[in-house]
Parts: sequence; structure tokens; C-alpha cells
Amino acid sequence: MKPEDFQLLSDLLKRRSGLQLSPEKGYLLESRLTPLARKRGLEGLDELIAEIRNTRDETLMRDVTEAMTTNESFFFRDNTPFDLFRNHVLPGLRECRKDRKHIRIWCAACSTGQEPYSLAMILKEQQATLPGWRFEIVGTDLSPKVLDKAKQGVYSQFEVQRGLPIQLLMKYFEQTGEMWQLTDQIRQMVTYKEFNLLDPFDALGKFDVIYCRNVLIYFDQPTKTQILDRMRAQIPADGTLFLGAAETVLGITDVFKPVRGQRGMYIPADSPALAQPAAAIA
Repeated sequence: MKPEDFQLLSDLLKRRSGLQLSPEKGYLLESRLTPLARKRGLEGLDELIAEIRNTRDETLMRDVTEAMTTNESFFFRDNTPFDLFRNHVLPGLRECRKDRKHIRIWCAACSTGQEPYSLAMILKEQQATLPGWRFEIVGTDLSPKVLDKAKQGVYSQFEVQRGLPIQLLMKYFEQTGEMWQLTDQIRQMVTYKEFNLLDPFDALGKFDVIYCRNVLIYFDQPTKTQILDRMRAQIPADGTLFLGAAETVLGITDVFKPVRGQRGMYIPADSPALAQPAAAIA
């Protein structure tokens, strides 16, 4: 690929999604955009790049962005963030939110919905210990295509085999042919919205817990700092942020602090827990 073509695509993706694409990741452009070129009846990537250069077709720009930013997801991915939510975060929220009995969770860049639905199943399993509580889970992504799939809650045998415990599969899914669909009681616990992390967060409202996992690794440091700082404004001092295992706030922002021994879990720097010796903050 010519350097000027790579730069064209790199600038487009950075501007529209925040994705920072380094030259060594150029192979991703080939693998993800060539099928898009063929779908549009073009010979290959060169013709697609020419079309991008010579047109302002919004649909084309969106398709290119979606092809490069859509990432795989699976139920209870990495396990730890879900175990921490169930065993540490939820008991704390049960105590400090006992007056209002309302919890809001944001799953940023939720892709095809496995993460928010995993949280919904955890909450449903805990329902007996939380009578009268109201839960809101908001899943956002910039791709309407993956959000449509998430809303349908229909997954293949391969997708439900990746991380989903068999007892939850049998309890919360119905099989139709070779596909599995989540029951209404779980799907109705999640609201999906098309949303770009580069846009203002205010319209989303406040959250008690934010999951933003395996997203920041694609952004440059100034964008990471901006997103984290704005996320801090969306949660209270006793809120919780979950990042991916390969992500950190260290050296990026000082508005969150990692919780020692709890991989991927962060709390606001002004959290009341920091005033308590048992907080064990790294």
C-alpha cells in the first residue's frame, strides 16, 4: 500500500472513530477492507481507496469505519471483570444504593452485546437478594450493524460456546435450529444506543459502573486521556471503571486509581475508599 493511501485511511479512521492505526497494522486494512471493496463491486483495495479519495459518500465512510472498528466479543470474556462485579462491586452497591435501589451500568463499545448480556444474567441471578431494585444497562457502539445483532440477541452455537456456562445457556436462551436466542427477560434489561466515544457523554447520563474494555488500546494517548477524564465526570466518587487486561490509567490520567490485586478495576481518585486503610489501592 502506498504511504499516501495508508495516510488517507489512517486520517479517516482517526477523525471518525479515534482509532490510531500504526503502519505495522496496515495488514488490517487489507484484510478488513478488501471484502468491503468486493461487496461494492470493486476490483480491490486500490479502487476502494480511489473512491474514498474522490467522493464524500457518507455511507462509504461509515462502512469503512465499521469494518475497521468492529471487534469480536464473547460472553463473560476474561471472567475476572465479571467475577469482580459479582463478588465485590455489587455487594458494595447493594449497601450504598440501598435507599434509591437503582443501579446504572454503561458498556462502552459493546459490539454484538455479549458483555452487557453477561452482566444482565449476573444481575438476574442475584435478583432474589435485591428485591425491588431497578437495573439499567446501556450498551453503546458506533456501528449500527453490530447493535442490530445485539438487540436481536441471537447467537450461533460457536458464539454461545465461548465463555457461556452451560447452566446459563439452558436457563436464559431458547434454541431455534442452529441458533440460540436470549429470552426477553434478559434482552429487556439492556438498552442499546449508537454512540461514538469521541462525542460528548452528557446525554448518556450518570452511571455507577462503566465497562470500557479493550477499546483504549486503539487510541493515541491524548484521546485516551480525554475519554477517561470524561468518563470520570459520568460516575460518582464511589463508582467503578473496568478496563481491559492490557489497558491502564497509569501515565494517562490521574482521575482514576487502580485497585491493587483486582486486575482491570479502577476507582475515582477522590473515592471515599481511598480514605480507608482497607482500600488497598496500588
